[in-house]
Amino acid sequence: MTFSHTQVRRALLSAPLLAVLAAPAAVFAQANYPAKPIQVIVPLQAGSAADVGTRVVLGKVGENMGASFAIENQPGASGLVGADRIARAAPDGYTLGGITDSVLNYAVNLAAKTSFDPLNDFEPVSRMANIAWVLVANNNAMKTVNDMVAQAQAQPRKLDYASGGNGSPHHIAMELFSAANKVQLTHVPYKGATQATADVAGGQVPVMFSAVSVALPLIKDGKLRALAQPAERRSSLLPDVPTFTEVGMPAFSFSTWLGLYAPKGTPKPIIDRLNAEVARALSDPAVRDRLMGLGLDPLPSTPAQLGELTRTGHARIGKVIRDAGIKAE
Repeated sequence: MTFSHTQVRRALLSAPLLAVLAAPAAVFAQANYPAKPIQVIVPLQAGSAADVGTRVVLGKVGENMGASFAIENQPGASGLVGADRIARAAPDGYTLGGITDSVLNYAVNLAAKTSFDPLNDFEPVSRMANIAWVLVANNNAMKTVNDMVAQAQAQPRKLDYASGGNGSPHHIAMELFSAANKVQLTHVPYKGATQATADVAGGQVPVMFSAVSVALPLIKDGKLRALAQPAERRSSLLPDVPTFTEVGMPAFSFSTWLGLYAPKGTPKPIIDRLNAEVARALSDPAVRDRLMGLGLDPLPSTPAQLGELTRTGHARIGKVIRDAGIKAE
């Protein structure tokens, strides 16, 4: 096929014209953001720390922005199914993800292959909260963490513990605890933290590490016994529960975090707007009190800080998984 000089000249003239015309449209769309409801995918179960934290924070963000955030839970493959949807969504600011490091650092490192790159297929927006953890037991099991260690030492691999899945934070936390205290336990993985915690309360499994946000209602109702906190100091939510150091065990600190992400390529003005709105929401006393009441520590960040947190966590957790020989289910 050949083109006349007139056709070529018209094409060359029209290309920059189209670019000029398109640029104001893109700028207008960003300035007018959001012009429709924003879908937020939480790739973990309803009732999880990621779910409740995302709903609290973005509820206030939506109120402040006069925007509607439609939050959808899509669990599956330890969060990889929902994370894939976020990564593949149009980068226009109308699909976001409330994602914890349990997905981007734990599940990804455990999977032989993923359909997305956790470090390059997302635009970090802001950290929303740190997630506190606690070691809990069924009321008919051990009474203290020292009892638990003594039982595990006397009968190696006879003591079961639950987790939200193979390679989940619950699993990694207990692996770290076991190594620090030189005990061998038997792992009972579930397809989600909510059911695992409920079964520990029901006596099907005696013990597990749990996010405080998930376990706290059961602790308050007397259905779970909190044994110890993997933190430097006691949580204000669990003032009567000692840290591991306080009961004479090796120093043990463990926490996870919740962040807001967008698909790669989402315009920077939209990322910056959302980042500022998250920080604004987290400065609200009612939001802070609500999050802290759920065991979540309100803690915003810049996009760059969340990106660095994701990268360093990915490397650190990957090493733990490899050193412990943890394999996919």
